[in-house]
Amino acid sequence: MRSSLRSVAITGAAVATVSLSVAPAALGATSARAPEAQVSCAATLSAPSREAAFSEASRAAGVPESLLKAVAYMLSRWDHHQGGPSSDGGYGVFDLNTRTPEAWDGADKGRKAEAKSQVAAAAELTGLTAAALTGEPNANICGGAALLASYRASGASGRASRQRAGDDLASWQGAVARFGARSDFARQVYQTLQKGESRVTDDGQKVTLAADPSVALPRAQAAAAPAVDCPAGLDCEWLEAPYAKDSPTAPDGTTDYGNHDLADRTGPGGPKLKYIVIHDTEGYYGPSVQLAQDPTYLAWNYTIRSSDGHIAQHLDAKDVGWHAGNWYVNMHAIGIEHEGFAGTAGWFTEAMYQTSSALVKHLATKYDIPLDRAHIIGHDQVPGTVFGNTKNVHWDPGPYWDWDHYFELLGAPIGGARKATANVAQGDVVEVRTGYQDNPQLVTGCAVASPHSPDCVPGAGTNFVPLRQSPSESAPLAKDPGWKPNGADGTTYASDISARVVSGHKLVVAEVRGDWLGVWWAGSLAWLHNPADKPVVVRSLAKTVTVKPSAAQPASIYGRAYPETAAYAGTGIPVQALSALEYKIPAEQTYAVSDDDVVTDYYRATTFNGSAPGDRTDLKGQDRYYQLWYAHRQVFVRAAEVDLNDARTPAALNTTPPAVTGVAKIGWSLKASPGTWSPEAGTVAYQWLRDGVPVKDATGPTYHLKGDDRGARLSVRVTVSSEGYADGTATSEPTAPVSAAPPASADES
Repeated sequence: MRSSLRSVAITGAAVATVSLSVAPAALGATSARAPEAQVSCAATLSAPSREAAFSEASRAAGVPESLLKAVAYMLSRWDHHQGGPSSDGGYGVFDLNTRTPEAWDGADKGRKAEAKSQVAAAAELTGLTAAALTGEPNANICGGAALLASYRASGASGRASRQRAGDDLASWQGAVARFGARSDFARQVYQTLQKGESRVTDDGQKVTLAADPSVALPRAQAAAAPAVDCPAGLDCEWLEAPYAKDSPTAPDGTTDYGNHDLADRTGPGGPKLKYIVIHDTEGYYGPSVQLAQDPTYLAWNYTIRSSDGHIAQHLDAKDVGWHAGNWYVNMHAIGIEHEGFAGTAGWFTEAMYQTSSALVKHLATKYDIPLDRAHIIGHDQVPGTVFGNTKNVHWDPGPYWDWDHYFELLGAPIGGARKATANVAQGDVVEVRTGYQDNPQLVTGCAVASPHSPDCVPGAGTNFVPLRQSPSESAPLAKDPGWKPNGADGTTYASDISARVVSGHKLVVAEVRGDWLGVWWAGSLAWLHNPADKPVVVRSLAKTVTVKPSAAQPASIYGRAYPETAAYAGTGIPVQALSALEYKIPAEQTYAVSDDDVVTDYYRATTFNGSAPGDRTDLKGQDRYYQLWYAHRQVFVRAAEVDLNDARTPAALNTTPPAVTGVAKIGWSLKASPGTWSPEAGTVAYQWLRDGVPVKDATGPTYHLKGDDRGARLSVRVTVSSEGYADGTATSEPTAPVSAAPPASADES
């Protein structure tokens, strides 16, 4: 039987880490085996910067420095994450794992008796303790370098165990593939070597990898199985989710089956694909893919492994997975699970981000799904289905999924090329762009809200900014009557999304008070801090909805865009009642529309063989809905209850008025400055005014006063054009009345 909600929480042995025999010691200390160490880490441990640590580790282990940087970038983007574990249980810049691998050589041959965790192996190679390797960045870098060198030595017949750093990068491909447990990881690393990278890490370390276009890429993966729907070159496999009866002896018309439904979503039968839902597994990769292959459980389309971005596909896009907890969204969505935990700060790997974004871009292009935050959504954006259900829906991938980086990889940056600005006016639609690493927000209760996550990490980057009930940092956090029906204030608890506006969300500005924007949120006015020295919004473009002036009641909000009752007549399909959620749109409020072309339908699927009346039919309705940005989620409103307002292109805003300089005397010249604008002015047009009336042909930045100007006041009207914005216009203050006195000399003019 279908489960309406899902939670992949793996417990017990599946998440237990291996207990290491290397005793903890002070960070950087060596064990009693130090004299036997194959790689000396002394210089790396004392390196004054992360750049220097890579250089010293390269010399110590005989690994090219650029290769060390590229491998580490694909695992951590050079961050250490304050010693916290990654989504796959690894630690530090090289994501060194404490779990014994099941396939130590990346060849899927199964566990070998002598297999060790990466931390245990690095400890033997360097003499460093487990505490140092997992908790100290420089030690971790030396351990990663030693491991990479050992992988190359063990795979190179007749070669010395140590290699010169100048050796050909191509000869390291096997070692890199083994480090990531998949050959596709090697291809990602070598692509990074080609294009280069540079960034400041979470602890303020500047690291640069120079681009080297001459680097040859490893051979692309062989063509995947025909069933796999992945872009060329990605490491994908088919691990099928079974469509099976719960009991083999049950009749074919049974309603007890799993773990998905058959449909024609990529063909004329429908329903149409509209969304891609980003999940995290709340468990490790292996047990998670086993659940997807369990006929008594439920299925999603893809699972992506953290360590190397390896992709397992479970369902064909044409069929309906049971992953979102909302049947309407399930009908229209592809679900992608990412190995990890929603409460683990900063630790979805770069390998995962890159393969996931490549997969999503491929699917969005193939199935015509918009690349925006209203259609590429988190599980946390999926609405409840009926009144009272919202409080039970999910909150993954959580506050630590880097939406800004993800959409940059998708080629559709949040906010586009527009700059964040504090120059915002009432009625503007704004898109929130929070940043990530430079946006630490207070989060609490991570280990409880997301079991197997560590404690929340103070100062960790997040993907949201909080909303408050009044324009003050000390004001209570905003409320969400669906998430907290008891009327309680929002909190900082990891799973509490009451007041959490995530990057990419669009809001309508109702009021501006200094650095605070009053925005409509969950039926109330909430306040967003948008300081001038670090603004978090860009002025955006979206249609909006308001309640019809003739309406006697607020407009209702729905979690599903189901057909009207009349559409079911004669179909044999039971009417699916329209159940409004806990939310409303009061008369004075305005919300941004995220989709004004919503499919009104219901896909019926209740029996194993599709034999029930109306089964495997996509029933269409005539009632229209709009999809909205509302509270933390994407919701629906009936078109009959609201007015749809055209998108208002934001105009360029004048932030410092134009000005006229010079002496207002006949024979003298006046000069105009355009003032300052947001965004920065593209082109500037001038029109001089005499007592407010345009002066013919006076359209330059300089105006020479003449007899007709005697006694008049001159001003200048400036019109600014900027790409993507409506023209902005501002007029200077007028001069004093123009006098008849000529200039004293030519020099004075």
